[in-house]
Amino acid sequence: MPLLPGAEPFRHDGGEVGVLVCHGFTGSPQSVRPWANYLAERGLTVSLPLLPGHGTRWQDMAITGWQDWYAEVDRELWRLRERCSRVFVCGLSMGGALTLRLAARHGAAVSGIVLVNPANKVHGLAARTLPVMRHLVPTTKGIASDIAKPGIEETGYDRVPLHAAHSFRGFLRKLDTELPQVTQPLLLMRSPQDHVVPPADSARILSRVSSLDVTERLLEKSYHVATLDHDAETIFEETHAFISRLAGSPAAASHG
Repeated sequence: MPLLPGAEPFRHDGGEVGVLVCHGFTGSPQSVRPWANYLAERGLTVSLPLLPGHGTRWQDMAITGWQDWYAEVDRELWRLRERCSRVFVCGLSMGGALTLRLAARHGAAVSGIVLVNPANKVHGLAARTLPVMRHLVPTTKGIASDIAKPGIEETGYDRVPLHAAHSFRGFLRKLDTELPQVTQPLLLMRSPQDHVVPPADSARILSRVSSLDVTERLLEKSYHVATLDHDAETIFEETHAFISRLAGSPAAASHG
């Protein structure tokens, strides 16, 4: 299947500091590409993979699960580790959840993590009926393009395949038990007005991780896909400052 516009994966070879950027559930690299570009333009080595089943049509996603999505970001982390002295991981929504699992499982191989509106739970009555409903109904309405900024669209599916949603729910439940293993410095940025992931998810994550170096920022002018919204520049600047502070001179020197 041909890729949707902007759904192509992205790689940039830069300096000794690497950054892995993870997109969200039913989304594509397009939603976080400006984030990746900003870091690449400042001399960092950046990898933004396309998760399996994403970026084409929802039918392709229906036959994938969390193990496929996690395996992809896990591979990219090790590619970055092979050529970089320090690696940071950033993620939006489900990408934030994948980021947390990489941090929990890889310890010192991940130097720090940046989360934007990270998911912790599939909410509502629909979540409880997923085990049965996924065998009766293939999809439900999509979640893409929750953006406050006029005229901006997210490249994502207009339907959510329920088999994939069921797998995602299982992943989040598993991840919740692993959050205490997250010890890395953490920057969490969230939108108070988010119509996809409620504030409770970020609060739960912050209460469960073991990180001592934790920064939380509010994105007052943005909805869920904040990386394409009014606060995008704030996200990019905060991410670069966070990485520069932790990586020392390599990231700082790479600016410009």
